[in-house]
Amino acid sequence: MLRAILSRWLDGFERTWRYDASYMRHVLVVSPASLIKFMVGTRAPDTRAAPGAALAAAGIVGTLAEDCGPCTQIVADIAAANGVAPAIIRAILAGDEADMGETAALAWRFARASLARDMEACDPLRDEIVRRWGEKALVAISLSLMTARMYPTLKYALGYGRTCSKVVVAGEDVAPRAIAA
Repeated sequence: MLRAILSRWLDGFERTWRYDASYMRHVLVVSPASLIKFMVGTRAPDTRAAPGAALAAAGIVGTLAEDCGPCTQIVADIAAANGVAPAIIRAILAGDEADMGETAALAWRFARASLARDMEACDPLRDEIVRRWGEKALVAISLSLMTARMYPTLKYALGYGRTCSKVVVAGEDVAPRAIAA
């Protein structure tokens, strides 16, 4: 019963996002309980706690650190579905701070500094996020960064990773700027 419910959920996920979730189906076959725990963990960020552009920037940085293909596409698609302007998403993907706007750029710099473990850069950015939007926003942005890395990491670890591909935002191809983890 549980497998059937989760399989139907995966069917809808794949249809909605035009995404191959074969690796999640693999987890479902091996351990439905593990798939549930994984799915709950990736829903951790409170999307109301921080501006959508900031959450998108952190999520895209996290995904680009692990993948430059289908997982990046789905993060971009979800950002668009959550109301982030296509121009901002394209700028985040390209690493163009000037065009991504102040809100996204702050989270983008914070996410990159966090991944680089550059506390000299990270500390003032963290303070600025808290000053602007509060502690809940800091938690949401941090969780967006972390959870965005989970899907590609699991996918590659299970052998379902694919080579890099273009990302399409509102009908325009974007060449993502790779982020070193």
